Amino acid sequence: MPQPSLRDLLDPATTALVTQECQGGVIGPQAGLPMLAEEARSEAIPNIARLLTAARSTGAAVVHCLIQRRADGRGSNTNARLFAAGKSIPADLTPGSPGASVLPEFGPQPSDLVLTRLHGAGPMTGTDLDSVLRNLGIRTIVGVGVSVNVAITNFTMDAVNRGYQFVLPRDAVSGFPREYADAVIDNTLALLATVTTTDAVVDVWEGFAT
Repeated sequence: MPQPSLRDLLDPATTALVTQECQGGVIGPQAGLPMLAEEARSEAIPNIARLLTAARSTGAAVVHCLIQRRADGRGSNTNARLFAAGKSIPADLTPGSPGASVLPEFGPQPSDLVLTRLHGAGPMTGTDLDSVLRNLGIRTIVGVGVSVNVAITNFTMDAVNRGYQFVLPRDAVSGFPREYADAVIDNTLALLATVTTTDAVVDVWEGFAT
């Protein structure tokens, strides 16, 4: 069976651009992992901004998924090394703080949806993302943000397991080191998602807008 074309996948009526942890305490000024934030600034952040503009202009849904952590840690995971390490990272992810909020250059715009979680390694766990997308009639997710090391990979697998098509603009996601992120995309995510570029997605959406 042939793969669907990018234009078929990216119909704005059934597509959502979902940003993953594009927030101050992860890839912004308050970042707790400076190397990841620096990697994201070099390529992913400018490309995500382009994708947000294109999605909004063509009417595709935009959803921002954020990780938060209460000051007392209640409700957050403690069952993996990743979460234990997170306690020592100097990033304020308390609800309402700049670190727990969408990067200002990304919005949110009034039409955007913002979902938060205390728990989980990706946005399909601990948020209403799946239910919200189904309520919107979404069939394709364009996933962007960080990190390919854990959350983007988890996000892709969770979305595919729930029946969504997943489009991954490889220059709008980041991981560290970059060589590892590229290897994960090429050897794992490419088997599950439609791997493409920001230019290709923007071109398709601009075609819908004309």
